[in-house]
Amino acid sequence: MTFFVMQPTFEMSWVQGIAPMLDGRVDEMEGIKAAIEPFRGFMLANVRPVDLTTFYHLANLQPATVPAETPWRVLMPAFMIGELSRGFEMGFLLYLPFLVIDIVTSSVLMSLGMMMLPPATISLPFKLIFFVMVDGWQMVAGGLVRSFGS
Repeated sequence: MTFFVMQPTFEMSWVQGIAPMLDGRVDEMEGIKAAIEPFRGFMLANVRPVDLTTFYHLANLQPATVPAETPWRVLMPAFMIGELSRGFEMGFLLYLPFLVIDIVTSSVLMSLGMMMLPPATISLPFKLIFFVMVDGWQMVAGGLVRSFGS
């Protein structure tokens, strides 16, 4: 999944920085600087403005007037925090239907008077069937890729 989403960025990095450096057309510093610019563009396209603002304030820096001038020490943690937030959101949304299945299973078992039977034992097969029936992996993978605007 990482390679699928990042492939255009890897390719631009190779063409703009690594290949010219290996061919001897530019020195190492110029090659590295050119190679990391596509990653800056990727992060800027996928970072939340609120995260950038937070890390500008934490670093005691004035926000850049041009997004391309955002310092790495602000951009990288803002991007990582945004990705962690997105991951927690996706995890929570994935957890909700399973929580409903647990609650329904517990309610049914309690109404049948089966208080000593652990609901997790009964609900696990229902959760697996539900995940397979709604094509869960397709939804998770598609959601991840779409979250990057690819």
